[in-house]
Amino acid sequence: MTRADRPDVAIGKQLVDYLKLSGFRFQRIAPGPDGPLFGVRETDDWRDTIYLAGFWEPDSCSATRQRKSSLIIPGGLPVTEQVSGDALNVLNTVLSNWPAA
Repeated sequence: MTRADRPDVAIGKQLVDYLKLSGFRFQRIAPGPDGPLFGVRETDDWRDTIYLAGFWEPDSCSATRQRKSSLIIPGGLPVTEQVSGDALNVLNTVLSNWPAA
């Protein structure tokens, strides 16, 4: 018998699927089915990252958006936008407010 996901988990999985369609690549960075996920999307102008650690925990997930530059910048690219919170908040923010192009 298979167990259905809770509604919020099912929504989170759908959001991750939509983000994959927009160019994100996700990988599990710790063992186990509930290990944290790290996602990256590289475009000509942006480098977006998502870290998902705990689905319901406040501030357990985060995302950053960095504008790319042809210049070499000491310390790496500056973060132009960031968000932290629970998984649904972070995933929805990135999907809604950070276009791939």
